[in-house]
Amino acid sequence: MSYLSELASQYIDGEWRDGSGSWDIVDVDPYTGDKLASITVATVDEVDQAYRAAARVQKEWAATNPYTRRLVFERAVRILEDREAEICRDIIAEVGGTMGKALFELSLTKDMVREAMSLSLRSEGKLLPSPVDGKENRVYRLPVGVVGVVSPFNFPLLLSMKAVAPALALGNGVVLKPHEATPVVGGTLLAKVFEEAGLPAGLLNVVITDIAEIGDAFIEHPIPRVISFTGSDKVGRHVGMVAAAHFKRAVLELGGNSALIVLDDADVDYAVDAAVFSRFIHQGQACMAANRILVDRTVVEEFTRKFVAKVAALKVGDPKDPATHIGPLINPVQAGDLDTAVDQAIAAGATALLRGTTEGSLMAPVVLGDVPADSPILRRELFGPVALVVAVDGEEEAVRVANDTPFGLSGAVHTADVERGVRVAQRIETGMIHVNDGTVADEAIVPFGGEKNSGVGRLNGESTLDAFTTLKWISVQHGRTRFPI
Repeated sequence: MSYLSELASQYIDGEWRDGSGSWDIVDVDPYTGDKLASITVATVDEVDQAYRAAARVQKEWAATNPYTRRLVFERAVRILEDREAEICRDIIAEVGGTMGKALFELSLTKDMVREAMSLSLRSEGKLLPSPVDGKENRVYRLPVGVVGVVSPFNFPLLLSMKAVAPALALGNGVVLKPHEATPVVGGTLLAKVFEEAGLPAGLLNVVITDIAEIGDAFIEHPIPRVISFTGSDKVGRHVGMVAAAHFKRAVLELGGNSALIVLDDADVDYAVDAAVFSRFIHQGQACMAANRILVDRTVVEEFTRKFVAKVAALKVGDPKDPATHIGPLINPVQAGDLDTAVDQAIAAGATALLRGTTEGSLMAPVVLGDVPADSPILRRELFGPVALVVAVDGEEEAVRVANDTPFGLSGAVHTADVERGVRVAQRIETGMIHVNDGTVADEAIVPFGGEKNSGVGRLNGESTLDAFTTLKWISVQHGRTRFPI
């Protein structure tokens, strides 16, 4: 069974229904170009209905015993486990991910739901002392109310669930707007899972629509107090500005330009393996992917030879083939834009160590060396299978080059000396960085987020409490206060 046709609709106030817009979003298989489904867009009025449904149900949900709330997430995990085969097939079809990517994404998603189970019990308050005799200061941690979630196309199930599950677990209502390229895996599939898990109707709503139809109505609506957005820094900047103008909290998980650093004492073979995974997982369509591989000049020849050989052996093609490593980008426009950027870099002096061809959405791997220091390709996010190998002279230059970007999401450092790696990692301006590992990692209890243009705020674990709850001070005066007037 496939969910792609079954769930091709809006999910508002517990009802599966068509949108009332005047045009359809067409869900397309990125590899074949075949139509998977079409969904009539939701209008501004339907966005309003979704938010009002969430707000209506949220208060009762917040008052529900957290042990009872937790049961919903226990059941949701079992549903994800029982439907693994169907969900993986739909990730491959709608997202263009390989089987390895689908399993990786689903595993992380289940971890996020398990973490949400524990979050249900972790809204702890505090009792604080007061300089005033007889006064008791109580600090309560409360749900914010309703959260608006906007998710991207690259890891849609995971990145939707990363915000949706904890927001619900902490007692909030949610309205989710998935990317128009992944409306089912990133949107209505979550609604189906939580509906079957027993979540109260109306608490989670999914609206399939586009800015061309609703403008900024999703962000500007008066009900949501937090907007959680995952996507590009350009759109994230706009979301943050609109949210701030309406006094809303914005949690922004944005793009990256991560560097994987290979120091002179690194295990070169292991660093090659880490770099290939970090650059080419899901065709490089990952915000944490290693765009730039910074290699100490003493080992750059060996590293480059082995890296190019391993990349050249990656199988490119149909993501449904279990042997495929590189499937399609999300659409031909993305592939064409990146192909043009590669041509421009080569024309400006970069060397094509491996130059794959691009046909439609399918782009074979590219490895560039000798990239001029002022080349624009070094400073942008590369959302595709293009790797840049840059030789550096020692730690100092590696740190300087790694930080020479407006982004600061992830990174990695490879060295035989772990403490040396940690010292270098501390100097890299990112929210996350890994010693002797890849740049692509996500663990449900560890703060996830970036610095600089890579975002504002953190998700996962304790950080999620700050994202989706608010603090309220209630003081109690035992006895009488002496007022100054």
